[in-house]
Amino acid sequence: MKTLAQTALLFALIMPAAAFAGETPSAPGAKVFFTDLKDGDTVTSPLTIKFGVEGMEIVPAGTDKPNSGHHHLLIDRPALGKGPDGADELNANIIKDENNLHFGKAQTEATIELTPGTHTLQMVLGDKDHIPHGPVLATDVITITVK
Repeated sequence: MKTLAQTALLFALIMPAAAFAGETPSAPGAKVFFTDLKDGDTVTSPLTIKFGVEGMEIVPAGTDKPNSGHHHLLIDRPALGKGPDGADELNANIIKDENNLHFGKAQTEATIELTPGTHTLQMVLGDKDHIPHGPVLATDVITITVK
């Protein structure tokens, strides 16, 4: 029993905090990604973004089904983690505003308008209640330039 407790403690110390987000588990090995966009790309607006996912099913918000969720697109804001007010975003509903777009109808792509200049994007999969899964399924923050 002592060995199990030591192993659990060691695991907790070496795993990133994001791994413990949300109460809804994500499928082992699951990931999300932009299918047609990468860090450093130069694009025009309006921009159609395609959301990729492996190992999870995309379903409408409110659907309580294992290994499922829906997409959220974070625009021009810091990576998902601590909000500007210091609140823990990893264990709470992803807010909905101009910087946090929800795709709760199970959309797998979106066309968005962005002003010319540099912008950051991050995709996050949320559970039935818009809460990130644990482990979190999110892309790295990418930077794009709009001509």
